[in-house]
Amino acid sequence: MIQFDRGVCHDLAAATSREWLETNGLGGFASSTIIGLNTRRYHALLTAATKPPVGRLVLLSKLEETLIVGEEHVDLSSNQYPGTIHPRGFEHQVDFRLDPFPIFTYHIGELVIEKSVFMLHGENTTVVQYHASRNCRLEVRPLIAFRDFHSTTHENTAINGKVKFGPGQASITPYEGLPTLYIAHNAAEAELASDWYRNFEYSEERNRGLDFHEDLYHPLTLTFDLAPKSAATIIASTKEHEVSDAPIYEKYERSRRSKIAASAAVQEDFVHSLTLAADQFIVQRGSLKTIIAGYHWFGDWGRDTMIALPGLTLVTGHHDIARDILLAFAKYVDQGMLPNVFPDAGDTPEYNTVDATLWYFEAVRQYVEYSKDFDLVRDQLYAVLADIIDWHIRGTRYGIKVDPQDGLLHAGEPGVQLTWMDAKVHGWVVTPRIGKPVEIQALWYNALRTMECLAAQLGDRTGATRYADLAARTHASFNGEFWYGLGQYLFDVVDGHGDASLRPNQVIATSLKYSMLSSERARLVLSKVEQHLLTPFGLRTLPPNDSRYVGSYGGDPLRRDSAYHQGTVWPWLLGPFVSGYVKTFGRNKETIKKVQGWLEPLQVHLTQAGLGSISEIFCGDAPHAPCGCIAQAWSVAEVLRAVVEDVYGIRPALVPAKQAVGTPMQVKIGSR
Repeated sequence: MIQFDRGVCHDLAAATSREWLETNGLGGFASSTIIGLNTRRYHALLTAATKPPVGRLVLLSKLEETLIVGEEHVDLSSNQYPGTIHPRGFEHQVDFRLDPFPIFTYHIGELVIEKSVFMLHGENTTVVQYHASRNCRLEVRPLIAFRDFHSTTHENTAINGKVKFGPGQASITPYEGLPTLYIAHNAAEAELASDWYRNFEYSEERNRGLDFHEDLYHPLTLTFDLAPKSAATIIASTKEHEVSDAPIYEKYERSRRSKIAASAAVQEDFVHSLTLAADQFIVQRGSLKTIIAGYHWFGDWGRDTMIALPGLTLVTGHHDIARDILLAFAKYVDQGMLPNVFPDAGDTPEYNTVDATLWYFEAVRQYVEYSKDFDLVRDQLYAVLADIIDWHIRGTRYGIKVDPQDGLLHAGEPGVQLTWMDAKVHGWVVTPRIGKPVEIQALWYNALRTMECLAAQLGDRTGATRYADLAARTHASFNGEFWYGLGQYLFDVVDGHGDASLRPNQVIATSLKYSMLSSERARLVLSKVEQHLLTPFGLRTLPPNDSRYVGSYGGDPLRRDSAYHQGTVWPWLLGPFVSGYVKTFGRNKETIKKVQGWLEPLQVHLTQAGLGSISEIFCGDAPHAPCGCIAQAWSVAEVLRAVVEDVYGIRPALVPAKQAVGTPMQVKIGSR
């Protein structure tokens, strides 16, 4: 349980820097700060995924709450308007806790009132409940936006303010073509309002150089009679509900989350928290599963999904979900490429990635190792994987093609960003990395060795020999072309000449199952990265002594994208760094103690920024302020995987090959 007392709740800066997040397994969410003061356009009580996991709309932005005790009216809500905070309900708040969902506690004299918020898994539904220690009245004014979650809404005459009232029910469809918002309630009174609250300010959007003002519509007012043994309840949803079902929903959600925590690979607080966080990213895409890359604004990205899959689904024991995800993405393979983005505006995927497809091989390899489900590969994936290799050899989009001269994989053309260092703004690709990026070669070699092993187990001897030959050639060329002797580390990109930028991408060449680096060179690489790029929260993307280094991330889109991969710290890179370090230096007491020291600051971080989760990025300069998304899938996944596999040494049980003769499903996809 994460908890804050009145000292934090009454400190505006401290309170608004901490954000809670509720998700629904569809891509929808509810989120705000611990005092309910919205600082982002993405903060809302109901953001519905109308085309799971995308098509996200902010329907119910917030609830304005006024407590009535006798003749006294006390506002519990808080808002930022130009030059002022009004009302100032946070001054009555004495506690906030995640237990397991957001619970807010207020003291007004001797009266204690508690509010809880949770989403119902599998539905675009948010339940808000109030409990009071004494008899009182509570007036609640829903404020709606009805807009795409990336935008803001403003007062207009197009809105249809008609509200349909029924016993314990109210509904509104303010714009044609958008969903109806159903509000189930047990209010004593429900009255039409039809007015606007104008000029809310969202400080985080102002900091990001975006539109930060919004007007919200107030369609109705609900007035509740609260008593100690009763609850005031609101269920906001895209479908009709009975308010009497709220206790059942709460019991279900508590039970569901308790089971998730109990399923953690290690019964320890950090692993519990990360396991619960992991569940928030797993969502539906049609009948199968996918992974949301980050909250609040990302959809399901191919690259992020494949990197995050092992940590979110395999080390947590959800092999069925991993299987669903692998099958879902296999359906979208086109010209030997996995899609990188499924846009919110529609279902046509974008294929601007070279690494997502190669990470797919690693996800498949780990899936087989964890699940022993070789049938899936044999029956549904092997042909897809083989076709991907063939496309890469003969060439596919964006200059992605094996160089016939050395067997290394070339990728890129002007104006296109293909690697994970993918910032692009106003047509400017900040880190183009055209040529042969280091991690792409590491992933390509890993894919070839994986295919060699799979082919051998399937009895495809011709294929196994072919993949082995391709891998051997890649191995020889890589070690001849990528070693930067003067710096004693790997070039970041080779394209006629080597790019000696000291970047973290090279750690992937040390961490993958099949590595081309000798132990001696791996030690040198990891030591160099530790010395110049390691921070308390992840790896910098450039060292501070590089002339291109940007130590602070913030400002408008141009400033942010200019810094995104030019010094900014990425927590997800701790995963391959820790794995490479343990693999290279050995899993001993000294190594594990060192690794635990590196991961410890992230345990503290769980009580900052996105509560219970890990941020997308941190500033390169100390004190390394968290920024970007408040909850990022691969940040959580790779830290969780490294903790479970490398710190605790919990890996899938493998049957020795000599015991698995005649049972190919259990043959180890081993190291080479």
